[in-house]
Amino acid sequence: MPRGPFLVVGLARSGQAAARLLAARGEAVRAVDSGHPQGAAGLSEVGVEVVLDTDGLAQLEGTRTVVKSPGVPRDAAAIAAALERGIEVVGELELAWRALPNRFLAVTGTNGKTTTVELLGHIYRGAGEPVAVAGNVGTPLSALVGELEPDATVVCECSSFQLEDTSSFAPECAVFLNLAPDHLDRHAGLDSYFAAKLRIFANQGNDDVAVFNADEPELAGTDLGGCARRIAFCVGPNPDCEVAVAEGTIFYDGEPLLGVEELGVFGEHNVANAMAAAAAALSMGLDREAVREGLRSFTGVPHRLEPVAEIAGVRYVNDSKATNVAAASVGLRAFAGGVHAILGGSEKDEPFAPLVEPVRERCVACYLIGDTAERLAAELEPVREAGVELHRCADLEDAVGRAAAAAAPGEVVLLSPACASFDAFVDYEARGDRFREIVAGLR
Repeated sequence: MPRGPFLVVGLARSGQAAARLLAARGEAVRAVDSGHPQGAAGLSEVGVEVVLDTDGLAQLEGTRTVVKSPGVPRDAAAIAAALERGIEVVGELELAWRALPNRFLAVTGTNGKTTTVELLGHIYRGAGEPVAVAGNVGTPLSALVGELEPDATVVCECSSFQLEDTSSFAPECAVFLNLAPDHLDRHAGLDSYFAAKLRIFANQGNDDVAVFNADEPELAGTDLGGCARRIAFCVGPNPDCEVAVAEGTIFYDGEPLLGVEELGVFGEHNVANAMAAAAAALSMGLDREAVREGLRSFTGVPHRLEPVAEIAGVRYVNDSKATNVAAASVGLRAFAGGVHAILGGSEKDEPFAPLVEPVRERCVACYLIGDTAERLAAELEPVREAGVELHRCADLEDAVGRAAAAAAPGEVVLLSPACASFDAFVDYEARGDRFREIVAGLR
């Protein structure tokens, strides 16, 4: 473990969990945030000195280790100053991993992380194996310290924000799903974003496993780093892929595992997620039949192509987790056509031009909301030639109402924003929850 006194910078869920972990170990802990996150003030009850509305510079005095929450950029004042002064800076993921004796199965990638970790948790539970799912969404990793039996496996979703702060993190199994431009407002560019993701493999040893998508050009041509045994998954027969899908069947090590039509989730992207999960679970020693049954019985996660309702023959689908263009493209292409897509939100400095083809192929109309509405309208202008209508809407409620009024039986109203939610909601979950509420009011 790092040495104290400690300063925790950023007090959202992960930062609060890290502060509680350290306080429970009897460490001297100060915690700072530039705002007033819910629950942060309560840390004083466990012996943490809490300072809000501060950049944290004054609190660096006497600090030996800074613990950085994932949401805090490396150029934040306290972090930049700590690095300049030679003060150790660790991320919450690194801190918790050092404190947990458990085996780790870590998953990263631009899209599909949440679905894949939840699928793996489902497979483990179905196999009767102790497991905890944590990380980038849901339960902060630090909250598991002292709560797990040593034989439990931790299935951990790892974002680029978490991985960029790792130094020793070495999961027994690491999975890299895919790569697409994302978080370019935070990272210096795609190369920096990719490098952060690759940290998942960097410290793995010879006894570890690295699962990767051989269909992803950046991964196929890159030295993944570390020393783990490589396991590739891909579409089509390929002797270099231990997991592959061909002729409607997923194969593992050359033997059929199950038919694609047997999967409990739909969409080509979920076939890739299932292959990745199968490769990880089987490489970690789970029984083949348990893996097969888990893939059959898993029905997905909230906010990711989540069926919400069918009203007067129109389906309503919540894909609020699609916070980037690549994820929204996958969401749009999950349907054969007749899509009324709700797009927009806060800026991530990502071009929307890659949405043109899936919108042209699948959509009847798009309903544009949020800070990005004008830029979406401009960059999607070519779809008008194919008869796709573009409507600027006041907010999510206006967009759902207008889409519902226009949609015909057999069509789909799809919230797949391609943007973050911070212009109107605290996170994508709150946005998806609001979508459900609005749809419920249509009945």
